[in-house]
Amino acid sequence: MYNNKIVSWKIPDRNNLKLVLDTIEDLNTKRNVHGTILHSDQGFKYTSKKYSKRLNKYGIRGSHSRKGNCLDNACVESFFSHLKNRNVVSN
Repeated sequence: MYNNKIVSWKIPDRNNLKLVLDTIEDLNTKRNVHGTILHSDQGFKYTSKKYSKRLNKYGIRGSHSRKGNCLDNACVESFFSHLKNRNVVSN
């Protein structure tokens, strides 16, 4: 997210580490990401060594929500709520 706009996204069949790493690659091709902060929850994908290495490769600083605290990532939680509600209505 940048200035309240989503700058890189993918809709996969599976939510896995490859998805996260591919999205970071995509983001890096769209913007100069050096020095930015990438906020996430503490899921296994975001605490893996490969994820940390990818962030370091592009000079991105990782930030994590506190365990079990959805308020730390309220903008993303709100987005997914809207996405899920829209998907339910359109199906």
